[in-house]
This record gives sequence, C-alpha cells and structure tokens, in this order.
Amino acid sequence: MSSRDVVVLNVGGLRFVTRASTLQRFPESRLARMLSNDDREFKQVNGEYFVDRDGNLFSYIMDFLRTLQVSLPTDFSDYQRLQREAEFYELHALAELLGQEHLLKPRQEILEVRFLLQEAQAFFRIFGSCSSTVEALAEQITVFTDQQSGQSWNSPFPSQKPLVPLPLERPSHHDMGFQCGTAFSAGDQFVARYSPQCDFLKLINGTNVLGLLVDTLLGDGFRLVSTRTVSSSERVECYTLERMRRPAGLTSAARPSPGLVSTKGSQGPKGK
Repeated sequence: MSSRDVVVLNVGGLRFVTRASTLQRFPESRLARMLSNDDREFKQVNGEYFVDRDGNLFSYIMDFLRTLQVSLPTDFSDYQRLQREAEFYELHALAELLGQEHLLKPRQEILEVRFLLQEAQAFFRIFGSCSSTVEALAEQITVFTDQQSGQSWNSPFPSQKPLVPLPLERPSHHDMGFQCGTAFSAGDQFVARYSPQCDFLKLINGTNVLGLLVDTLLGDGFRLVSTRTVSSSERVECYTLERMRRPAGLTSAARPSPGLVSTKGSQGPKGK
C-alpha cells in the first residue's frame, strides 16, 4: 500500500487513519471531494486533513464507510446529532438510515420462567416476547424416557438402553413447557436432560435444571428483573428476565463506485 492510499484525518482533535478508497465509497460526498481538493472546508495541516467537527461522532461515520452498515451502541441516543453530521459530509444514504430511528434503537426482550416443584418432579413453563429465543432454547432441552426401570438414579453405570426423546409441549412459538425429575409409568422413568455441552449428564433434580436454565439465560445477555410467587399453595415461582436486543445492522442500499476497492469488514487503525 502506497502512502497515497493512506489518509490521516484530524476531526475535532481525534486522529483517524484510513484508506483513500474508504473515503471515496460515495463519490458525491464531501469526504470524497476532499481528496480531490474540491472542498475548501477541509485543509491539510502537516499532512493531515483537519476537520472542525465532532470526532466522537465521526467514528460512527467511519464505521459506516467501512461496512456500509449502521451499528450503534445500545445506549446511543444522539441520533439527531449523528444525522446532522451525516448531512454535513453529504452522506445522504447514512442520513436516510438514521432517519429510521425506530429501526435502529434496541428493543427490550422479556422472558418469563414459571417453575413448579411437586415431590420429585418439576414443571417448567417459559414465555418469551421473541420467538427466535424460545426456539433456540427449545433446541437445548430434551425430555427422555428411560425404559430401564430397575436402575437406581444413583448408579454410576449409565443405562445401556437408548433414551427415547419426548417432544416438548409447544402451545405457540412464544412459549413451551416441559417437566423433569423422576416419574414412574408402566415401568418407565422420565428425566429432562438439559446441557448442550454435556449431553451425557442426567439431571433428575428440577432445581438443578432451573439453575442451568437461568445461568444459560444470564450468559446470553439476560438479567434477572424479579422473582415472585404466583401460587403459594402450589409453590409456583415466576422468574422474569429481560435484555436489550440489538437490531441487525441496516445495510445501505447505495453501492460503492465501480473500480473502487471495497473495504467492507476491514478496520483501519484509529487513534486519538
């Protein structure tokens, strides 16, 4: 890469280093015209283009030029200011995307786990506002029937007979139900196996399954909001969790000019 391919910008005191082809992705923009010395707003000082604008917001401008996507932090709130910066640089595609603020803001996702423990059996009912999360969780939970009735659960020797999977109860795409523990019906034993990394593990204690379930959700970005007892007589407990779900990055419909090198996915060095 020659020195002509590298451009250094000083935006409001923050220094950015990138490729010329990145700034030229939208030839009608002021950043592309800057390289042709067609815009007097940008002046070179000691080999760097100085721009008297907000440097922190410019980092999102650079990310858009590199990826053609808008990816903002979950706590981002300066949509109008960033849109104003996009309009200043005459990046009309970015300004248009930022105008769809309702599509860019993260959405709150709620998950509710109801847990009922009766003797040696535990019953679970899970409700979710996002069907894809419930679907992914359902793929990690399998209920089996073990037809070797004479085996003790404390036995160190696993059953030699294959476990027969039973379907989860799925009233809709947004909820599911299952039970675990031990139950005897015509000599069969039922157990929920819940562990995507340790498929050999049998969990007969419902509270252990609850702990794994909650740990999985916490590891997936959920946080526990509240716990409450729905029915004290039946010992039904409810766990409510939530997380802020990031929306998929919106891809710009604009395309780079023919002949320019695409830099999608590359991250040039940036420094302050």
